Amino acid sequence: MLESSPEKSSTQVVVAAFYHFTPLQDYQHLQVVLSELCDAHELKGTILLAPEGINSTMAGSRSGIDALLNFLRADPRLQTLEHKESYCKEMPFQRLKVRLKTEIVKLGLPEIDPNQSVGTYIDPKDWNALISDPSVIVIDTRNNYEIEVGTFNGAINPNLNTFSEFPQYVEQHLNQNPHQKIAMFCTGGIRCEKASAYMLSQGFSEVYHLRGGILKYLEEIEPEQSLWQGECFVFDDRRSVDHKTFQNDIQQS
Repeated sequence: MLESSPEKSSTQVVVAAFYHFTPLQDYQHLQVVLSELCDAHELKGTILLAPEGINSTMAGSRSGIDALLNFLRADPRLQTLEHKESYCKEMPFQRLKVRLKTEIVKLGLPEIDPNQSVGTYIDPKDWNALISDPSVIVIDTRNNYEIEVGTFNGAINPNLNTFSEFPQYVEQHLNQNPHQKIAMFCTGGIRCEKASAYMLSQGFSEVYHLRGGILKYLEEIEPEQSLWQGECFVFDDRRSVDHKTFQNDIQQS
């Protein structure tokens, strides 16, 4: 894992992770516009565009990341887009990819639309209390290889190889009691949006998910208060991050 710099210098690489579910009928046109914008600011990483929204992790200079986020938020459809930031000394991506997809996170059920309904968001500051409740079933919706790096204490590993296997897990292990309290989490929050929307469609009445995912939790919760164990797998050259990736920079800001 690349270590974060103790100071935010002009050479420090900013890594911004963000997603937003919103109808994007012009997503093909956005591919061209965003490719040109990112190239102009020497940004690298991946942007996924689909009719249901945008999903991305990008890295570059402070000014470049700000230019991208300002451009996106100038679009009324993306005005409330939230992002998480971490920092590293070296560029964690090799190139820029702006790709068109049928889904920005693949569940394989196009009728499941987080734009219509999702579970109850739980802010990081309230997450510890929720998952410490013995009546709550806590589920890590990530894949096996991600969970091996770190997870929340007591969380269930549904043994997924791909996220599209999640509905099968629900059918086989959870459908017997749709009134149980379910709390879910994932890296940045996007998979839980789809997962909670699916569970609501299956009749589950109390479905909660961590707002901003593990990354937001690591950013906002002090290590001594944390219930996170290990590190968080990320899809770039750093391979994983922990509290230190965020906390050093927060304290210096």
